[in-house]
Amino acid sequence: MPSGNILVADDDAAIRTVVGQALTRAGYEVRTTGAAATLWRWIQAGEGDLVITDVVMPDENAFELLPRVKKARPDLPVIVMSAQNTFMTAIKASERGAYEYLPKPFDLKELLAIVGRAMSEPKARLRAPEPDDMEGMPLVGRSPAMQDIYRALARLMQSDLTVMITGESGTGKELVARALHDYGKRKKGPFVAINVAAIPRDLIESELFGHEKGAFTGANQRSVGRFEQAEGGTLFLDEIGDMPMDAQTRLLRVLQQGEYTTVGGRTPIKANVRIVAATNKDLRLLIQQGLFREDLFFRLNVVPLRLPPLRERAEDIGDLARHFFAQAVNEGLPLKSLEPAALERMKRYRWPGNIRELENLIRRLAALYPQELISEQIVVSELGLDLSREAGAFLSPQAGPAGASAPAPMRDADESLSMSVERHLTELFKAHGDKLPPPGLYHRILREIEYPLISIALAATRGNQIKAAELLGLNRNTLRKKVRDLDVRLMRSSR
Repeated sequence: MPSGNILVADDDAAIRTVVGQALTRAGYEVRTTGAAATLWRWIQAGEGDLVITDVVMPDENAFELLPRVKKARPDLPVIVMSAQNTFMTAIKASERGAYEYLPKPFDLKELLAIVGRAMSEPKARLRAPEPDDMEGMPLVGRSPAMQDIYRALARLMQSDLTVMITGESGTGKELVARALHDYGKRKKGPFVAINVAAIPRDLIESELFGHEKGAFTGANQRSVGRFEQAEGGTLFLDEIGDMPMDAQTRLLRVLQQGEYTTVGGRTPIKANVRIVAATNKDLRLLIQQGLFREDLFFRLNVVPLRLPPLRERAEDIGDLARHFFAQAVNEGLPLKSLEPAALERMKRYRWPGNIRELENLIRRLAALYPQELISEQIVVSELGLDLSREAGAFLSPQAGPAGASAPAPMRDADESLSMSVERHLTELFKAHGDKLPPPGLYHRILREIEYPLISIALAATRGNQIKAAELLGLNRNTLRKKVRDLDVRLMRSSR
C-alpha cells in the first residue's frame, strides 16, 4: 500500500476535505491548511514528502512560493492546482519547478495516479525553477481539451524533442509551434517557419538546405537554407504531408545523422535545430498510399500533439471572441461584445474554418457594425450560407492539396444518411473535375464516418465507454481500439 506524508494547501475547505479524504483512503498521511504561510512553515521544518497546493491563496500566490520551496528543498515534488486554467498557468507551473499542473476541476483518480508516480520516482529528476517574465497569453481557452494541450506543452518546454502537430486547417498549429519556441530552451534562437505546400516541388530542397553557386540553372550565388537560418533555434515545417519524396529522404538523413549538405555542396553542416512539424492530413493514410515515408513519420512523430477543432471546444468560443475583440481594440477599432443569444448561436455552429474563421468573423463584427452589443441576428447574417453546415455534414469534398472544403449545399430535412453520403460523394467527384480523388477513398470515407459517430456516441453517454459500446453495438475492447486508432478526444463531462 502507498505510504508517505502529503501536505495539501487550498483556501477552499471543501477541496481540502475531498482531496485529504481521497489521499487518506489511498494510504497516505495528510496535513491540510488554508494558508501559504502555514505550508511554508511545514516545508521549512522538513515535513512532507509531497506538496499539493492551489495557486491563489489568501496570503501568497503559489508561484511566488515555489522558487523558495525549490531552493530550500529541491527534491520535494510540488503539484499545483488552479482554477485559472490558462496556458500561462501551465507554463508558469512548469517553469517554476512544479512536478505537475492540475486544472480544476480534476478527476481524483488522476490526482492519485500523479501522486503515486511522484512518490515513486527518483527525487533528483526535479529540476530547479527558471523564473521568467511570462506576460501575454499566446493560446486561449479553458476547455478540458485545451488543458491537455497546455500540460503537454509545459512538459515539452525544456526539451529538444521533435514534435508533430496535427489538426484541421485553422486550429492554430503554428501558434502552438511558436509557443514551444518562445517559452522553451531555444527561445533566444530564431524561429523559422516554412510552408512546404507553398514551395514549388523542384525548389523545396534548395529552400530547406540552401544551394551553392552554380548548383543548377539560375543559381548565381550561394543561398542559405532554412536549416542554416534556424541555427540554434526552431524550424517549423508546416504542411509536412505535402513534402516530395526526394526531400523526405534528405530530411530523414538530417534527422538520423544530425547533419546535411547544401544542394551542390559536399561539406557536411551540423544541424543544430529543433524540428516541429505540422499537418492537416492523415499521414498514416499517405504512408499506405506510398506518398509519405514511414521511417520519416516515426522520426517526426516523437511527441504527437493533436489540436482539437473548434467544434470540440465550443466552451472556449466566448474567451476567444473576447480575445479577438480586444485585439481589434489594439488596432484602433471600437470595443464590442456579444449578446448571450449570439454567443449561443456561435457555439452551435460547426466552424469548418476553425479559429481562423472565428477570428475573421470577430474582425468583421468589430469593423462593420456601430453598435457595441452584437446581436444574434447580426451573427446569423455574417455567417451567411455557412449556417447550412450547422446541420453537421461530415464528409467534405477535398477541393485541393491544402484540404480546403467546398461549400456544402443545404441538407434536406427528410434526407437519409445514405442520401447525404451519396450527395457528398457526388460533390467530391465534381470538385475534382476530370481527375479522380486521391487513392484510398474507401478507407478515408469510413474513417470520416467512424470518427463523428464514435465521438457523438461518447458525448451522448458522457464519456462512458461501456454505454457507448452498447449504444453502437460494439465490443468494449473494439471501441477502445477505435478510440485509440482514430485519436478520438475523450471529453470530460461538466455536468
